[in-house]
Amino acid sequence: MLQVIDVELTPNPHALKFILNEKILRYETRQFQTKVEAEKDPLAKLIFELDGVVSVFYMDKFITVEKTKESQWGQIQRPLVNLLKSFDVNTIPPEEEPKGLDADASELYKKINDILNQKVRPALAYDGGGLEVLGLEGYTLKIRYQGACGSCPTSIRGTLTAIESLLKKDVNPAIEVIPA
Repeated sequence: MLQVIDVELTPNPHALKFILNEKILRYETRQFQTKVEAEKDPLAKLIFELDGVVSVFYMDKFITVEKTKESQWGQIQRPLVNLLKSFDVNTIPPEEEPKGLDADASELYKKINDILNQKVRPALAYDGGGLEVLGLEGYTLKIRYQGACGSCPTSIRGTLTAIESLLKKDVNPAIEVIPA
């Protein structure tokens, strides 16, 4: 039975991170910004049925839910905990096994991904979020924040600057990081 064992605040005042008693994903992250996007994902679709939910992000052993500014957590939190107790985790669409970077992936891209995996993604996950790399053109890295980070004011400025500084220091001083 899926249970919420803790609820944590995130830097985003409109998002909470719900820590679960078991892993629901081993490799992937899943981000849904609308009910329509969540149609084929039974877990996200169910969470979107709760009034006030505007985004759902999940990975590993947690789910981050973002609410509207007008909504109160009381109308979301207890119903979410209850629906998770009766949710069948076997209905979550299967994951794809992670693939290594192919031979065509540039050495620069590999180094960037290594740094993001070691130093950035764990910190973002701690705050209920994630980071998706959308592409690398020359030395410009395009990223998209996920979960609590997706609409958090600090991710747009402070975290972006920190990621860029880290990559400039550890990988190449010419790197520029831009949000999607």
